[in-house]
Amino acid sequence: MEACFELRWQLLRAPWGQPRGSERDAFDATALHRAATMDDDIIGVGRVQPENQTQWRIRYMAVVEAYRHQGVGAALLESLERVAREHGGAMMVLDARELALGFYQAFGYQKGVESKHLFGEIRHFHMTKEIDH
Repeated sequence: MEACFELRWQLLRAPWGQPRGSERDAFDATALHRAATMDDDIIGVGRVQPENQTQWRIRYMAVVEAYRHQGVGAALLESLERVAREHGGAMMVLDARELALGFYQAFGYQKGVESKHLFGEIRHFHMTKEIDH
């Protein structure tokens, strides 16, 4: 699990000067985590957590740049949706960085309102997707 946190920090926090530890939160202990590997190296991560009985939130999705556009993110997303579905999930929600909107839209996520500016500069948008359960 520590390697997953390290990748989260490297890809999602370090480029914006955020300290180690900012890649973790209080839900890590109860959330369901997934990692993609290549030759024993973690190349992608993601997490899903219940918000209520049927709504599940995806967070901390990231893929090493050299492995993007090769199906790694798609496999992670599918795995997160599957585990949510297995636990009764019917609706997926997430807050996507502006640059990732097209990725999520390609998998059926609907763009909603702008939700936040992370670190004062990274625009995020609320996204949702109904899943069959």
